[in-house]
Amino acid sequence: MAGDNSIRILAVLCTAILVTAALYFGSAIFAPVAMSLFVMAIVWPLQKAIEAKIPRVFALLFTLVATVVVIGTLALITAWGIGMVGRWLIANIGRFYSLYAQTTEWLDGHGILLAAQFTERFNVLSLVRVFQDIVARINGLVGFSVMVLIFTMLGLLEVRDFQKKIKAMDIAMSGDRTMEAIARISQKFRKYLLVRTLASVLTGIVVWGFTFALNIELAAAWGVIAFALNYIPVIGPLFATVLPTLFTAAQFESWQMAAFVFLGLNVTQFVIGSYLEPRFSGSALAISPFLIVFAVFFWTFLWGIPGAFIGVPLTMAMLTVCELGSSSRWIATLLSGPGRDDA
Repeated sequence: MAGDNSIRILAVLCTAILVTAALYFGSAIFAPVAMSLFVMAIVWPLQKAIEAKIPRVFALLFTLVATVVVIGTLALITAWGIGMVGRWLIANIGRFYSLYAQTTEWLDGHGILLAAQFTERFNVLSLVRVFQDIVARINGLVGFSVMVLIFTMLGLLEVRDFQKKIKAMDIAMSGDRTMEAIARISQKFRKYLLVRTLASVLTGIVVWGFTFALNIELAAAWGVIAFALNYIPVIGPLFATVLPTLFTAAQFESWQMAAFVFLGLNVTQFVIGSYLEPRFSGSALAISPFLIVFAVFFWTFLWGIPGAFIGVPLTMAMLTVCELGSSSRWIATLLSGPGRDDA
């Protein structure tokens, strides 16, 4: 009996490793497909409602155009915010050199042994390279977005036929049960995006108001960047906090002011992310905080920026499938967050 369990565990581990390797090396295909499925789950109710009034092809075109307009608008305002910050960085590069010199002098004056390593590993040019890398990655998402659009268009055309095929299935998991899983996952995806959008808008407004009240330059850009990055859990809010802090330090040439801004932005992120957002989402989207962090870093490692964005929804989908199976329901219960009441 023990030998059978060991073999079973080993088989599961080998399967997990092989699947992970396939997802990593096949990211050029799997990532756009996963993202398109996420988009389809979001926009399908819109197309379904439109199809009741006009032919399917025209409904599809309307849905795709609306999707492109929304995503394109978000991309443009995000690019505007990043562009504003990049131009300010180049125009005020001298302030960063001054801040850098003061920091290294302070470290040397206090005999901190890390000063030499800090000087070698970090300088102002490294900050410029970070922004260049961000711009390059954003440009690389253009081709990815085209593939997502193609997969979404083809998928939306086949949704109804796919539903009929699922219902006609006669396997261990019946068609009705599969449709129930798909419906639950789609509903959670839509609620997740709605809650994330509300939290992102609120975060952007508060960050803009906070930085504007302190007379920090680029207040509007920081609000836009905070709004956009909030769609990526954990990593996004971290960057949306650290970047304004560094630029505040350069603008006022004061780490005390930067520390105050850092504290204020962290309080904002904590209140919205840890208090208001769970209240918006309720128990339906409750996931263990540890699992959220793991999901973000795991899917970011596999698929980069798209993985960071879609990592939590993919994990939610897996937990939803586990909920429907009597032998795997314990996994969903174990990894659910506080406030979830699974019977």
